[in-house]
Amino acid sequence: MHDSIILRDQTDADRDAVRAVVTAAYRGLPIASGTEPAIMDALWASGGAIVALVAEDFSGLVGQAAFSAVQIFGPGFRINGNGTNGGWVALGPLSVRPDRQRAGVGTALIQEGFSRLKARGAAGCLVVGDPAYYGRHGFRRPAGLHVPGVPDRYVLAVPFRGSPPPAGTVEYHEAFSAT
Repeated sequence: MHDSIILRDQTDADRDAVRAVVTAAYRGLPIASGTEPAIMDALWASGGAIVALVAEDFSGLVGQAAFSAVQIFGPGFRINGNGTNGGWVALGPLSVRPDRQRAGVGTALIQEGFSRLKARGAAGCLVVGDPAYYGRHGFRRPAGLHVPGVPDRYVLAVPFRGSPPPAGTVEYHEAFSAT
């Protein structure tokens, strides 16, 4: 069995396979909302994913990662979320087919996404997720950064330019309200 994976940009032809991977990856997880496939569909349809990657191997599509712009609002400031030239982005959804989890697919997708985002001038990346998993990729709990409806311990960030993320409230792309 050959374990190498190929990372590439998501295309329209991947839509059904991405939906299947996202559905399988989040099924039964206590943190899952059940809306993750709809969020990915909405991000793709709206062009909201600044970077959308897929991973495939001999068996087909095994993973996907989407990165979308966020806005951060604080006292007297607003950072517009274009994901380039100093903007911040969010990772999500990140999905790996259950039979390929713990094999480095998610790590490869995150690293490739970071590389592309840095090349575009993004200031950093946010994620709502498990601190133990995402901490391995440089994400840390930033002081004063909040996502409405999410316990702060799950709001994590990794800066690309050395300076920490600003304190404030994060607003995700409208696709994250898809059901």
